[in-house]
Amino acid sequence: MDSQKRSNMGNDIAIHIEGLGKQYQLGEGLDLSRTFRETVMDLPRILGNTLRSSAKKVQAKFKNDRSDTSHFWALRDINLDIKRGEVTGVIGRNGAGKSTLFKVLSRITTPSAGFVDIYGRVGALLEVGTGFHQELTGRENIYLNGVILGMRKAEIDEQFDKIVAFSETEKFLDTPVKRYSSGMRVRLGFAVAAHLAVDILIVDEVLSVGDASFREKSMSRMESVSNEGKTVLFVSHNMSAIRSLCKRVILLDKGQVVLDGPTEEVISTYLDKHFASHGEQVWPTLEEAPGDDVVRLRSVRLLDPATRQTEVDFSCNQPLDLEIEYEVLKPDLLTSQFQIRDLSGNVLFFAGEFQDLAWKDREHPVGTHRAVCHLPANFFTDGSYTIDVNILSVPHLIRATQLDALSFRVNDDYSLTGARGYRTDSNWPTVAIRPKFEYSLYHNGTPVNR
Repeated sequence: MDSQKRSNMGNDIAIHIEGLGKQYQLGEGLDLSRTFRETVMDLPRILGNTLRSSAKKVQAKFKNDRSDTSHFWALRDINLDIKRGEVTGVIGRNGAGKSTLFKVLSRITTPSAGFVDIYGRVGALLEVGTGFHQELTGRENIYLNGVILGMRKAEIDEQFDKIVAFSETEKFLDTPVKRYSSGMRVRLGFAVAAHLAVDILIVDEVLSVGDASFREKSMSRMESVSNEGKTVLFVSHNMSAIRSLCKRVILLDKGQVVLDGPTEEVISTYLDKHFASHGEQVWPTLEEAPGDDVVRLRSVRLLDPATRQTEVDFSCNQPLDLEIEYEVLKPDLLTSQFQIRDLSGNVLFFAGEFQDLAWKDREHPVGTHRAVCHLPANFFTDGSYTIDVNILSVPHLIRATQLDALSFRVNDDYSLTGARGYRTDSNWPTVAIRPKFEYSLYHNGTPVNR
């Protein structure tokens, strides 16, 4: 595309993406766990392989080279136009390429092929603490982000009080950001991105870290940003949030755009074709597992309590066990936590070790830990569910997280003894859960025998 045509496009297009690809090299980086001497001795081999790799024609790899296991295409041949003032949702399973796409658009990483034209300033919230200098205070980071966006001090001053009030960080404004909880960093990060003079706002799933009231406030802010004529790109596993904000949704799978269209059409396709039950996830090594230098996940499983076998299909009157195993590398006050969502992304409930007073506020020593939560029979309604798993330092610092860690289906078999005995047909309201409770009946104040 010639430069004149691309220049004219900027009148109603906020983002133009053409032939975009992002490739990562596997297995040839510097291993930080090795000694300095080992690394230096191995540098000729690493540099030689890197030079040979860079000499290849990158664009040709789109059509072939699928057998090359030393490279991985996180994005492949993306072609998109995002209009000014449009609120666009981006959905897909974990590993589909959503975060990589947003990092390219935010200029955090460079593409391996193709190009991106962006018309305007970009504000992005991609990960907890993105764009913050950990040693600087909240106040200093607000001004730093404004300067990076090309704003004058007077412009930042104009928005400063709004940012502080929205983020609810007044008391900690002159505290270094490294001492903020993950929730505080998210609040400040979103407030900065949404209130400074940006033309394009890019928000990744990071808002799931905040509390419910802040998420609601953030959704409202994104709506008002779009009403001001700014462009919003939004990634979320919460289909209700996508539905309420977006008229257009892009579905990514394995680094490629598989569908781009009206919200309901794309979400329906995603839920129908891209949901598969899986009752177990195991990480073979600690290096591969989610976590940090304090704790790492080892495995998560859904089990039949009677057989201790992994299951993904449960009857409504069948209990199930959720097992979380993790490795503590440094003693800390920890808790495992999970939340269960329906296929629209609505969080039905969350639970964790902190709810059990016997384990509340108890430091976890170094070693392998296993927590089993016993979910009762006659609790879920018919349908499919996903489970997100977190390990936190009490009270709020997330150290390990895995979205969509497990998924399962509950079926209501009305022929089974002990089934709930009623159907959720058109005469019944739609419900998220459908527990079966015990009742005591009285007639004229006298208990009625069963």
